Amino acid sequence: MKSAYEVVEGAHRMARTRTVQLGQFVDENAEQILEQLEVAGIEHWAKRAGGLTRLLSAADWGTRIFVDASSLERAQRIAAEVTDG
Repeated sequence: MKSAYEVVEGAHRMARTRTVQLGQFVDENAEQILEQLEVAGIEHWAKRAGGLTRLLSAADWGTRIFVDASSLERAQRIAAEVTDG
């Protein structure tokens, strides 16, 4: 679990970075994609809906991943390798 400092620092870094949504993925694929993004050095953020939200909203069925816009093409290749591979 991240410390409060890490969460705040991540929010500040995200505010300074132009982000785009890479996509919404089933949790198992999202974990693999996030690991590969980390290895590749691509800044990324994940949004996971809570259980109640998932129950009440069909749109929140997985994990949404956001990446630095300047790294989108590299991130798309990584996501394709995980989901197609």
